[in-house]
Amino acid sequence: MYENKMGVKPVFPLLVTMALPAMFSMFVQSMYNIVDSIFVAQIGQDALTAVSLAFPIQNFILAVAVGTGVGINSLIARRLGEGNREEANRVVSHGLLLAAASALLFVLFAVTCVRPFFRAYTSSPVIFDYSVRYTMIVTTLSFGTIIHIYVEKVIQATGKMTLPMLFQIIGCVVNIVLDPILIFGLGPIPAMGIDGAAIATVTGQITSMLCAVGLLLFRPHDVKLSFHGFRFEWKLVKNIYAVGVPSILMNSVSSVLVMGLNAILISVHELAVSLLGIYFKLQSFVFMPVSGLTQGAMPIMGYNYGAKKRCRLTQTIRDSLILAVAIMAAGTVVFCVWPSELLYLFNATPELLEIGIPALRLLSVSFVFAACSLIFATLFQAVGKGGQSLLITLLRQLILILPFSYLAVNLLGMGLEAVWITFIGAEAVTTLACLFLYRRFYKKEIAPLPR
Repeated sequence: MYENKMGVKPVFPLLVTMALPAMFSMFVQSMYNIVDSIFVAQIGQDALTAVSLAFPIQNFILAVAVGTGVGINSLIARRLGEGNREEANRVVSHGLLLAAASALLFVLFAVTCVRPFFRAYTSSPVIFDYSVRYTMIVTTLSFGTIIHIYVEKVIQATGKMTLPMLFQIIGCVVNIVLDPILIFGLGPIPAMGIDGAAIATVTGQITSMLCAVGLLLFRPHDVKLSFHGFRFEWKLVKNIYAVGVPSILMNSVSSVLVMGLNAILISVHELAVSLLGIYFKLQSFVFMPVSGLTQGAMPIMGYNYGAKKRCRLTQTIRDSLILAVAIMAAGTVVFCVWPSELLYLFNATPELLEIGIPALRLLSVSFVFAACSLIFATLFQAVGKGGQSLLITLLRQLILILPFSYLAVNLLGMGLEAVWITFIGAEAVTTLACLFLYRRFYKKEIAPLPR
């Protein structure tokens, strides 16, 4: 009898082979915003500030795409673990409809909400114009990244990780090649400035999408996309979003965090807004590989939980924690040893270096704590308990950081360092909460499983 490799292959080699492509894919994903920002910084400080202000909206698009994809991934992996391939196939077709609906909603959002959003954050006509132009393009054409992520999650749920990574790389290369050409002009191609940065980004995303859709349609997989005899089932949508909605909220919390921190930081130092935008782009080089690790771990966790294999589930949790902590520790070293070099990537001025170097060093202390939170949040997503994952994310990115940052700056009159320290405290407290939630879950649902 055939059994998926997620139920039989030794766990650590399986985790590495599944996680590495996803880790590299997420690392490449982080290149989109970073490459744009590096080239946009050459236009001027106002353009870089505009891209930083646009970051929460781009992150929200990614949150909806990834969150919906995570719900699809988790449900497919569990149904395959249970041997229910027919329902897994129905999840695939429903998932495509949800991805298309998400893309249409963002077109509506762009038309109605982008201008009021930026009016609330800047009185500079130049920054406002840059922000609106850049964001309108990346939002109305977001279908590329949304549908690509949908296909990626479907294929990852079956244990295949490499080809989605390759298509992500292709899209990123297209973006990198087009950025300088479209921003500064080349030959008959006119300089488009910040519009060119946005067009380069969406062109790369659409390229990745076309490659991924071709893979889904024309290569054999454990699941397939088919609308033959299709009947819409609200039950499947509900099951997808039982994990997907908490994941969307989890991923979009960082958008709320950035918007709130921008409002707090601008009262202390105008450059702090640009610094925060730079930090979130730089830290994505560390967090995105860990996010890729969680993508490799999630279907293994979901499959073995569905198949009631306790030892394989707990070993996946342990090995994932070890790898995540190692990656985050390496990131801390880089941020502490080479903060000025990282900031110079964004054409940093002496004033930005003055506030940025101590900020990067302080913020990087929180990385190792974040590793634990991310792995435990992934576990709860994998087993269909999105509420616990949402609680973990709210603790580490919203409930603690924003109130204490506001208190430190606006009521106690403290400086920027106090804001960065709240990141460390929030991650440490969340790690303790994760250990408590896991201990309770282990006793109730993992311990009774057969070995």
